[in-house]
Amino acid sequence: MKSFRKYISKYLASFVGLVLILLAINILAFGWTFHGVMTKDYGDFSPQNMLDTTAASAALDGISDEASAQLRRSHIWAVYLDMAGNAAWELDMPDEIPEHFTIQDVALFAKGYLAGYPVFIRNTADGMLILGYPKGSYMKLQSNYFSLRAIKTMPFFVMGIFVADLAILFLAYSFSKRKILKNTEPIITSIEGLGSGKPTALSIPGELSGVANSVNKAADILNRQNQARANWISGVSHDIRTPLSMIMGYSKLIADEDSLNDDVRKKAEIISQQSVKIRELVQDLNLVSQLEYEMQPIHKAAIRIASLVRTYVADLLNGGLPDQYSIDVDISANAEITTFECDARLISRAINNLVQNSIQHNPDGCDIMLSLDRTEDSVILYAADNGIGLSAEKLKKLRERPHYIESTDDRLDLRHGLGHILVQQIVKAHNGTMQIESENQKGFKVTLIFPRRPDDSCM
Repeated sequence: MKSFRKYISKYLASFVGLVLILLAINILAFGWTFHGVMTKDYGDFSPQNMLDTTAASAALDGISDEASAQLRRSHIWAVYLDMAGNAAWELDMPDEIPEHFTIQDVALFAKGYLAGYPVFIRNTADGMLILGYPKGSYMKLQSNYFSLRAIKTMPFFVMGIFVADLAILFLAYSFSKRKILKNTEPIITSIEGLGSGKPTALSIPGELSGVANSVNKAADILNRQNQARANWISGVSHDIRTPLSMIMGYSKLIADEDSLNDDVRKKAEIISQQSVKIRELVQDLNLVSQLEYEMQPIHKAAIRIASLVRTYVADLLNGGLPDQYSIDVDISANAEITTFECDARLISRAINNLVQNSIQHNPDGCDIMLSLDRTEDSVILYAADNGIGLSAEKLKKLRERPHYIESTDDRLDLRHGLGHILVQQIVKAHNGTMQIESENQKGFKVTLIFPRRPDDSCM
């Protein structure tokens, strides 16, 4: 965990550092840009300084060649009015500017503009100096002036900086995300594998090596625990067989003894029947454990599933089905000749568990129906009865059944729960799904859906 925090902290620190660098660059960019603007508009070549420089060399007979050259370099035109409002001289003055001005004219352009040109004026001892700047170069107010170029450029400049910052941050985010996902994806996959019991062996260099080692240790512990649990169940199942066989054998001998009274014989038969149930429970528990921990080999072969269902029903009827029960088979025409790649022994076991559940949970009898259908991509097996069914609460518990090791059934009646756990494990081993439907006093129905492979044929 410490190495993982260090890994995340490293990337967070890098991101914060990038943000600080961008902030510093933005400050420098703004400073450099507006330093240039301020230098031009308020520095040595500002309108105010240009007025001062030009007025110092201006007179009624003209200005110096140096002042003229400086004005032309700055694209500034000039005119000098005498006391009568006449142009004593002019420098590059536009044609639309008159050569005589009345006092009203002077009052108007003194506000800042003359024929659309921003103008700056300076009174001298002999007259008035007027400097005119290109149209659209300055916005003048009564108290100050501002560069229109700067004002027009400002939104684009700010937007450009903002977009550039977003682009850099997005690239940094994408790069960091891709790198983090690349480094953490094996860990996430391994942790998900732990949940499904898959073996895990991580090898990650760098900061996350400690996390990988922790995941490997956890996987090793879980694997050893699962192996120990499976071995314990297998060992207990094996150890129970011998005494259980003796109990079943002796109870059969007692039940067949002619000299015993009916009460003792009945008790012996009960012992024999319950011993069979115990044997079946142990077999189911052992098979569930083997399937869950992938210790049960799956021997798949292409079989006609309709024949398997009919064979099971025939064996059940030949073995003797109590009179209060009936079983029927409904196989659709398109499923009749369908072959299915599966382990026939396990599929038969699943069908038997479903049928036996219906029998054992309906002691007063019921009608059982096994149905088989086929779609384009699935084989569907239904097992239903019209018995007592389950309440909504019990159905919810069955759908959310706990692990068989965690059962808290005080009556040790695991047949319904464990039987369906086994069916679900068999279905899972064939990449299928199981659905349970039931209503109180309206029967019980289980649907097994198995995916068909492209090479599963219809013979």
